[in-house]
Amino acid sequence: MAQKSIETMVREMADREAIRDLPLRYCHNVWKKDVPAIVSLFTADGEFDAGGAQLAAKGTAELLKAYQQGLADLDPHPFIHNHVFELHGPDRATGNCYLELRATRDGKTISGAGHYDDEYVRVGDEWKFRSRKFHVYYFG
Repeated sequence: MAQKSIETMVREMADREAIRDLPLRYCHNVWKKDVPAIVSLFTADGEFDAGGAQLAAKGTAELLKAYQQGLADLDPHPFIHNHVFELHGPDRATGNCYLELRATRDGKTISGAGHYDDEYVRVGDEWKFRSRKFHVYYFG
């Protein structure tokens, strides 16, 4: 098996760090309810699915609308854990991470948990979500 060049190894390390940062920035922006910043983490044709009819959107316009509606009456505080992913070449990766959610709605405390299945792609010099699918374990 051929050894990787130093340049290739450094590039992969930088890519891994950028991909690790995506779910962290996502949660930070959800916490702040900064919908444009959340959507900026997705590709122009990016997709999000949190259980179909509950919250599903594709493309920037739909994502903006879905996140605005989804965050309108919820005060979420998400925490990401156990982010595991694989690089599939220089411009594509897949992975998942686990979510612990603490939130309030109508003055009531809500907790939840689940995991995301993610597809990541490089757009120019940035890594972005191509798709995020959320699988709920519990929410209530």
